[in-house]
Amino acid sequence: MGLGLLDHLTPWNRRRVPAFLSGAGQAHAYMVHVGVGWVLARVPGNVNRFIARLDPLLRWLAVDGYGFHEGFFHWQRYLGGQSPPRRVTGYARRAFDQGLGRCLWFIDGTDVGRIPDTIGGFPQERRADLWSGVGLAAVYAGEADEAGLRALLTAAGPFQPQLSQGAAFAAKARLRAGNPTAYTERASEILCGLSVMEAAHLTDATLENLPTNQSEPAYEIWRRRIQERFAKARELRK
Repeated sequence: MGLGLLDHLTPWNRRRVPAFLSGAGQAHAYMVHVGVGWVLARVPGNVNRFIARLDPLLRWLAVDGYGFHEGFFHWQRYLGGQSPPRRVTGYARRAFDQGLGRCLWFIDGTDVGRIPDTIGGFPQERRADLWSGVGLAAVYAGEADEAGLRALLTAAGPFQPQLSQGAAFAAKARLRAGNPTAYTERASEILCGLSVMEAAHLTDATLENLPTNQSEPAYEIWRRRIQERFAKARELRK
């Protein structure tokens, strides 16, 4: 966040974040992009222009960070289903909701009974992305007991593939950073049906031959591929 703010305030020297990502921050690329997104919440300007200088695939995590910030500091404004800020347009609105969903894990204090009710207060078309964010936070941040995680998976209902996709992203982020815990493993097994290593491999495998010249962001195609894998696995279990 600090490096992103300095890059924004000194446009003649916007090399701090790229330099960090090519060095010590490389293992934490996902969280670095999320942190840069907090700058969006504090400075005016065009969102799409701001993220254009970031990694073409991971730039949407910056908008995710923006959504998390807004939910964390202005939760009263958003829990009633209020739309993202007007300057958040197009696909960025969906990335914003992923971050907002991630924040619900904290707003509701990891209470798996409250989270589904909170999401139920949002319009139907926003719920899939909110559940994706919840899945990421549930595995990455923790900590819920096994019964709570299983209840969360059941409560997601038709949005289980999105919940599992977010959980897989968290497993990959933890593994890449070299800081998975026993909880990470347990939560991944429950929400993904996969070990941390297997979930991370799934996120890597679905990146292969990812198109980059579509009208839809490659990031969303990536997410959908993972969700489709989980949806097929869910069908096979029936």
